[in-house]
Amino acid sequence: MLSATLTAALGITVASVAATANAADLPLSQGKAATASSAESAAFPPSAAVDGDAGTRWSSTFADPQWLQVDLGSAQSISQVVLNWEGAYASAFTIQTSPNGTTWTDITPVTTGKAGVQTLNVTGSGRYVRMNGTTRATPYGYSLWEFQVFGGGANPSPTTPALPTSDTPDFGPNVRIFEPNTPASTIQSAVDQAFNAQLRSPTAQFGSQRHVFLFKPGTYGRVWANVGFYTTVAGLGLNPDDVTINGAVNVDSGWNYGDESNATQNFWRSMENLSIVPEGGTNRWAVSQAAPMRRVHIKGNLTLAPSNQDNGQGYSSGGYLADSVVDGVVSSGSQQQWYTRDSRIARWDGGVWNMVYSGVQGAPANAFPNPPHTTLATTPVTREKPYLYVDSAGLYRVFVPALRRNSAGASWPNAAGASIPMREFYVAKPGDSAARINAALAQGLNLFFTPGTYSLAETIRVTRPNTVVTGIGFPTLIPANGVEALNVADVDGVKVSGLTFDAGTTNSPTLMSVGRAGAHTDHAANPISVQDVFFRVGSSVQGKATTTLAVHSDDTIVDHIWAWRADHGGAPTGWTVNTGDTGLIVNGDDVLATGLFVEHYQKYEVIWNGNRGKTIFFQNEKPYDVPNQAAWIGPRGNGYAAYKVADTVTDHELWGGGSYAFFNVNPSVRADRAFEVPNRSGVRLRSILTVSLGDVGTITNVVNDTGGAVPNPAGNTTPRQVVAYP
Repeated sequence: MLSATLTAALGITVASVAATANAADLPLSQGKAATASSAESAAFPPSAAVDGDAGTRWSSTFADPQWLQVDLGSAQSISQVVLNWEGAYASAFTIQTSPNGTTWTDITPVTTGKAGVQTLNVTGSGRYVRMNGTTRATPYGYSLWEFQVFGGGANPSPTTPALPTSDTPDFGPNVRIFEPNTPASTIQSAVDQAFNAQLRSPTAQFGSQRHVFLFKPGTYGRVWANVGFYTTVAGLGLNPDDVTINGAVNVDSGWNYGDESNATQNFWRSMENLSIVPEGGTNRWAVSQAAPMRRVHIKGNLTLAPSNQDNGQGYSSGGYLADSVVDGVVSSGSQQQWYTRDSRIARWDGGVWNMVYSGVQGAPANAFPNPPHTTLATTPVTREKPYLYVDSAGLYRVFVPALRRNSAGASWPNAAGASIPMREFYVAKPGDSAARINAALAQGLNLFFTPGTYSLAETIRVTRPNTVVTGIGFPTLIPANGVEALNVADVDGVKVSGLTFDAGTTNSPTLMSVGRAGAHTDHAANPISVQDVFFRVGSSVQGKATTTLAVHSDDTIVDHIWAWRADHGGAPTGWTVNTGDTGLIVNGDDVLATGLFVEHYQKYEVIWNGNRGKTIFFQNEKPYDVPNQAAWIGPRGNGYAAYKVADTVTDHELWGGGSYAFFNVNPSVRADRAFEVPNRSGVRLRSILTVSLGDVGTITNVVNDTGGAVPNPAGNTTPRQVVAYP
């Protein structure tokens, strides 16, 4: 650790951005040509340190001295250099500039490095910027995840006024930020006011209210936060244990108007990046779809079931837990299905139909169907969701975790990744037009959406590699006139997270697309990721969309989405009212879906055309509102499968998939199968099932012509299971 005196003398902060940095400075180095004195191997080239991906790095040979330099393309003024060191860092180095790559000028004194993010405020200019390492701190080489150069030279042309940015942005009136010295009574009053306004409200489920409660690092006295619709509770530390709440962040049943006996409609709420010491030893999180818990440390037990779960009442219909630690027991109780990824737990109790775990230390053994646990030791590829935090200087940043392969357990503390200052984000607010948002992207900024509703007259287009597009508090994007809401180009490393899409009243062919149809660019080293993104066809809007999400780019990670053609809404719903064919189409190869929830679409709900795709956990309900069988005839008979793997696919895997029927408009309707796949040895399904909810409606087989029908003669809502196909 650098002494405070030396840190001040050098103008260095660790994992922070100096307050004196110009608010409009933009990175100059990303994607530019980089060279080095050496590389440990071809796997660690100089270019990896300027590609914007904190999962790739440059590493030198094991000798002193070594250097890494970047060509900015033209002479620039330099105000800041950010180094994201791997464990092999420099114990002595200088930053140098040059007009020609030959003669060099030191713009820092000899500086001591430190594993992690190191920010240097500098004054200098040049076309070339170099880290000149003279002494290694370890027996290994010099190793940098990222080498970023900032300065005024990257500002937009004066003819294009720069949109304002800040390291201490205004997040708008829907975001409350608390500090450890905030009176507990003030915090309790704020969370109670937000919750009580929607308690048993007939409009809250599809309302315009949005609430985000952010907690700065520290320990908080008793807070009992009941979490309602469109509410987020999150910590602002770099690690979850930086924020400790004593009390509860609580979700239960009995709150939702018209459906008070269970928790099956506890949607659109989240908890992230904090620790809880639960009052009474157990925290309750009885949620259903679109209610993620990420990066949370429960210092006790966790129950996922509502307090009235007994006697056939109190069901909840599925959720998502990732990158978390539960010191005690997780009890799933009446949860019908659940997916847990890359976490650590003491023990898991319970399971109804479909409980899936990947990379979970302490997970129950694979035993499907009795008990219904599907367990994978690791997750093939993960990149945890970006998150907001505040540094020791009081400045806001977004941490972007690095890619992990064959991962298990939580990624924190000391997660690898990149820390991006908020001045590199445009902070969007309700009322911003798509044109203004696109201007921010053209300026080279990332996007940070604050809570609220955004009407989009044109498509938001993300074309720059490694752009981060994220939001807090369920910001809701609604396209007008049938446009696509969001289009991501076929480029490396874009991260999209924390957004909700509502279809507009004019049909959109797609609500969001990733990549370009027909393109097959290898993105394995730096894939695009889509996380906690939710799609609704019918909500407060009588929406229409043919397809909600189309994934064309190879290697994309789809980590927790809920694509939902509404069976109820604030606006009327029905077979000819809120129309939608398909929730997800995958055309890219090597795409991974972890936590895939897709429900109620009118044709194939998931269509997988790409090769070597993988899905870990799939949850589906067929459309409730099919009027009659004649209205629902697919290419291969009665109805449409929920999960369709194209006949041309040679390799595909799915673990833990359930599809449920509830044809309440016409119980005589049937679907011939829930899963439809080509009969090839490379196409493998494991732990799949069907259920007829309340024995209302028929699914004739689980997969193709295998598995038997539901309703199952064994009794009400008894599933049919297929352990392995073929």
